[in-house]
Amino acid sequence: MEEIVNLFHGFATVLQPFNILVMVIGIVLGVVIGVLPGLGGANGVAILLPLTFSMPPTSAIIMLSCIYWGALFGGAITSVLFNIPGEPWSVATTFDGHPMAQKGKAGEALTAAFTSSFVGALFAVIMITLVAPLVAKFALQFGPAEKFAVFFIAFCSFIGMGKEPPFKTIVAMMIGFALAAVGLDSITGQLRLTFGFSEMLSGFDFLIAVIGLFGIGEILLTMEEGLNFRGKPAKINARVVWDTWKELPRYWATSLRSCLIGVWMGVSPAGATPASFMSYGIAKRMSKQGKNFGKGEIEGVVAPETAAHAAGTAALLPMLSLGVPGSPTAAVLLGGLLIWGLQPGPLLFVEQKDFVWGLIASMYLGNFVGLIVVLTCVPLFAAILRIPFSIIAPVILVLCAIGAYTVHNNTFDVVMMMVFGVVGYVMKKCNYPMAPLVLAIVLGDKAEEAFRQALLGSQGSLGVFFSNGLVGSIMTLGLIALFWPLISNGWARLSSRAPKTAM
Repeated sequence: MEEIVNLFHGFATVLQPFNILVMVIGIVLGVVIGVLPGLGGANGVAILLPLTFSMPPTSAIIMLSCIYWGALFGGAITSVLFNIPGEPWSVATTFDGHPMAQKGKAGEALTAAFTSSFVGALFAVIMITLVAPLVAKFALQFGPAEKFAVFFIAFCSFIGMGKEPPFKTIVAMMIGFALAAVGLDSITGQLRLTFGFSEMLSGFDFLIAVIGLFGIGEILLTMEEGLNFRGKPAKINARVVWDTWKELPRYWATSLRSCLIGVWMGVSPAGATPASFMSYGIAKRMSKQGKNFGKGEIEGVVAPETAAHAAGTAALLPMLSLGVPGSPTAAVLLGGLLIWGLQPGPLLFVEQKDFVWGLIASMYLGNFVGLIVVLTCVPLFAAILRIPFSIIAPVILVLCAIGAYTVHNNTFDVVMMMVFGVVGYVMKKCNYPMAPLVLAIVLGDKAEEAFRQALLGSQGSLGVFFSNGLVGSIMTLGLIALFWPLISNGWARLSSRAPKTAM
C-alpha cells in the first residue's frame, strides 16, 4: 500500500503543466531521434542532456526518459516503411514489418508495432513499481564490500553473458576504467594520468565522453556509409487501428512470453537487441504460422517489438535500485542523475521519494503519450527521412558541440569531444562494444573507491569479499557470470556424452 500511495504522489508531480509539456517535447524529440538511423536512445539522451541543466531534476529526468521512450517507438517507423532499422533492436522488426508494408499493410504493421511496444513497456514498468522498492530496501544492508560485489557482477555479466566477444568487451571496459581514473585520486589526492594538462585535473567529464563516443562517432560512421531513403507510404486511421487491435489479442501468449524475455534481458546486461532476436526466434519456432515468418506475418512484428520495449524499460530497474545501469541509455541517465547531485541506489528511495516516484509515474504516462503521438503523426515523422542526410548530419554535429561547450563553458571540452568521437568511430569500425565502455566510465571510479574502502577496512585481506553470505553469494554469481561461456560449453559436452555413457 505504501508503494501505491507513493505512486499516486508521483502522478501528482508528473501531472503538473510544465512536466506534461516536458514529457510531450521529450516524446516528440525521441521519435525524431528514433526515426533517424545512426542515432538512437543513448545518443539522443547524451546529445540533449545539456538542454536540461536549467530544469528541476525531476522535470529533467522526465524529459530524458521520454526521449528514450520516443526513440524506442520511432525505430519501428523506418524498419517498417524503409527497411532501415532506426535502432539496433529494430532489425528483427524489419523481417516481417517491411514485407507487410510492401503488401500495402504498413498501417497494420505500424499499429501492431506501436501497440506491442506499449504493452512491453507497461509490463516492465509494473514490474519496476513492484520490485524496485523491495530491491532498494534489501540493498540498504550493503557496505563497501557489498557495493563492490554489485559492481563486480555488473562488469562480469557484460563479459560473460553479453553478445559481444569477451576479449573485445574486456578491452572496451579497460579503456573505460582508464578514462575513469584520470584526475585526482579520491582517496589519496594524488594526480593520475593528467600528463601535465591542468584541464584534466578534474578528469574527463562523463557527458563530454558520451557525446563524443555516441553522437560524433555514430555520425561519422553514418556519413561514411551514406544513406538513401526510399520507403513505402503509410496511412493510419481509426479504422486501421481498431481492426488491428481486434486482431492482436490472438497473440496474447506471444506477447506475454516476449514480455518475460524482455524483462529478463533488460535486468541483465544483455539488452534490447538480443531480446528482440530471441523473442522473434522463439515465436517463429512456436507459432502455428512460423513458416510464414519473414513474409509479412503480424506476429513477427509483435514478438520483437514487445521484447525490445520490455528490455529497454526494465534496464532502469537496476539503475534506480542499485545504481548499476542495465543498458547504455540507462548509463547515460545515470550520468545525468549524478550531474544533478542524485546518487542512484537504495538511498534514493528514502531521500528522494518525490523524484523516484515521479520518474516511475512518468514511465506510465510517457508510454501512453508516446503511443498516441506515434499513432497520429506517422506520416509527419516519416517525412523527416526526405531531408538529405548531408543536411541533418551537420546540424547534429553543431548540437553536439554546443552541448559539450555548455557543460563547463570550455573549448577544451569541445576538443575532447571530437577526440572521443574519433575513438568511438574507430571502435565501431572494429566492432568493439560501446556499452561496457560507458559502464566502466560511469562506475569505474565508484567501483575502485568501494574496493579500496573494503580493503582498508579488512587491512588488505581479499577475504572481505567472501566474509558473509550476502557478499559471498553476490561475488559467486559474478564469477559464474564471468565464466558462463565455459560453464555452458562444459555442460553441453557432458549432456552430449551422457547417453553414450549410459549405453
